Amino acid sequence: MLPGPVHPVPGPVAGYVGADVPVELLTAAGYTPVRLAGSPSEDASPGRAYLGGGLDPVACSILTRLLAGTYGPLDVLVVSRDCEASLRLFYVLRELHRVTDVALPPVHLVDVLHLPHRTTTRYVLAKVREFRSWLGGVDDAALADAVVAHDRLRARVREIGALRAQRRLTGTEMLDVVRTACTRPVAEVLPLLDTLLTELAERPARPGHPIHLTGSSHDDPAVYAALEDAGLLVVGEDHDRGDLWALGDVGLPDPGRLELALAERYQSAGPAAPRASIRDRAAHTAAAVRDRGAEGLLSYVRRFDDGPPWDFPAQRAAAGVPAVLVDRQDYGGVDAARVVRELHLAVAA
Repeated sequence: MLPGPVHPVPGPVAGYVGADVPVELLTAAGYTPVRLAGSPSEDASPGRAYLGGGLDPVACSILTRLLAGTYGPLDVLVVSRDCEASLRLFYVLRELHRVTDVALPPVHLVDVLHLPHRTTTRYVLAKVREFRSWLGGVDDAALADAVVAHDRLRARVREIGALRAQRRLTGTEMLDVVRTACTRPVAEVLPLLDTLLTELAERPARPGHPIHLTGSSHDDPAVYAALEDAGLLVVGEDHDRGDLWALGDVGLPDPGRLELALAERYQSAGPAAPRASIRDRAAHTAAAVRDRGAEGLLSYVRRFDDGPPWDFPAQRAAAGVPAVLVDRQDYGGVDAARVVRELHLAVAA
């Protein structure tokens, strides 16, 4: 849907892991933020040897690709503590950087908490300031410009996402939109999204039975593609590689409050499975199902991702549409025919 990059990312590159990294600070410091993704089709045993078992395989894949240099030159590496797998990945990267001759860039952890308390805001603010200090040389004017640019980018992605209610694009295509927004310079992506919005306004509706996808995050399109090839159409999701990525802006407060505005935005980012209450997740799911006109709910849960099944009963009750849970799935894999059968059974029940 979007054209692929015709050249490498220009200038210094900051690779980052997790949606809690304040990318505005990276942009203001002169880096292009590039969110790192794994690959279910590649052998991840080198990363697993360092990280151990019982862990989300995405982290093992990312570490394997870092060790192999798959992402190309990275000037810095930033990891957010958005889940246990990311935290363990940071500790391993830090130790590899310290005690081996593996070529890794400097690595930093951003620890953002999501409790709805002012004490939490103060903690996150301290972490934002710590991150800014680690980057060095980030002045207020550059940060304000970066905030405006990234807010504009999120707004464009939200506009495109809203067109899924009219079936103008598939879920697989939406994943590509978010991937592009997370891996290319903002100034390069915005014109592409403006063009895409114009094209989508005239596009016929995409075929398929509309469903909302919840559960694990998806950094690879394989599961979406399999579901949509089987006759489903993913019109919304609540993970941070899809709709949730674009929720919430920083805004542009007085210059002296920029760091606080960043802290508040990342503290209150959308209700992803690893960081939100069951009640908040259920309410968000019900609203998303209604707003996008989804006629089914699918909770897809990867192996070792233990949180989403706890959310599912409340989500199913709140959504009020036929709902199916498929858990303990291999990274990038799904029995799409089974999902379709179970959705049909749920409709008949």
